[in-house]
Amino acid sequence: MNTLEKAKILSTAGNFDSCGPKMCEVNVKEGLGGIYHAKAEHSSCRIFKTLMNNSCSFDCKYCQNTCKNNKASFEPLELATLFNYLHHKLDVNGLFLSSGVARDPDYETSRMIDAVKLVRQDFGFKGYIHFKVLPGVSRHLIVEASKYADRMSINVEAPNKSILSQYSTCKDFRNDILKRQSWIQSIHPKSGQSTQVVLSNISTDKDILKLMRYEYEYMALKRVYYSSFIPVPGTALENEPAEPKIRESRLYNVDFLIRLYGYKYKEFLQIMDDEMLPRTDPKLALAKFSFERPLDINESSYGDLIRIPGIGPKTASAILARCKNGKIDSYAQLDALGATVERAKPFISLNGMRQSSLGEFSG
Repeated sequence: MNTLEKAKILSTAGNFDSCGPKMCEVNVKEGLGGIYHAKAEHSSCRIFKTLMNNSCSFDCKYCQNTCKNNKASFEPLELATLFNYLHHKLDVNGLFLSSGVARDPDYETSRMIDAVKLVRQDFGFKGYIHFKVLPGVSRHLIVEASKYADRMSINVEAPNKSILSQYSTCKDFRNDILKRQSWIQSIHPKSGQSTQVVLSNISTDKDILKLMRYEYEYMALKRVYYSSFIPVPGTALENEPAEPKIRESRLYNVDFLIRLYGYKYKEFLQIMDDEMLPRTDPKLALAKFSFERPLDINESSYGDLIRIPGIGPKTASAILARCKNGKIDSYAQLDALGATVERAKPFISLNGMRQSSLGEFSG
């Protein structure tokens, strides 16, 4: 099997790790996949996402690496040479490297380290490298990998120990995963971490929010990614139904509201039914539940304004700036400031104008 054939297999296998939506994938004429436009806070880069190998001794029931077909493995120099080609010929400026665990976590991690060391030292690459830490790996190897990586992370996969044990008999939630997260936090604190959790019918949204809170408050994560379960042929769960994408979308909505709007985790428990979020926009659902009366736009604080559907942080700031110089007295003015007026109308009072009741919500 030549390098390009391996790359097609291993980059395809790598697409289960989140670093951006599928729409960001770049089509390459040679047929190589795994190249994405990945966005950071204030920049973006073209990133090659791949596995070191796709054989695995773990028994995760949902994972494509447990399948027996289409196995491939890079040698460290082979991967480094391929990435160097992609960097110079296809303007790829980042590497996202993970792996199956063919033998044991330390052996596979050592091979990954050899590859990124070659990329850095022999080929002189100065761009972005995301290094996935494998469950159960030794601390000294995380220290070594941190010398070459811009960001390190490990996937929790499940919201708690009980659910992870239903996915796999080979991973201990606290020792193999959370302990490694704490090591990454202490070894590589400035870069921040991310993680990924699989959404399935054996976890509730309450389970996921509890994990989300722990990860952001205690592990200081940059991002938690949510991945709806998709059955993979050849795995133990191949006949299970896929998890609806709407659930993934709503959890991202909640995540966004907590990180950027200042909402509290416990607030979303109020709108859950049987520990699940509603299928509608969580901000809208929470506004319907909590607003007792319309808010006067001209007398509301920033904290009140960003809770109004159709008004985000930028628009809230623009409204406050405008109110310092005079009142807002028309929907047209509000629209000009960036508000989605039809969504906001049921929740606001503006120059004596408001909808007749909070029952007149727009979707």
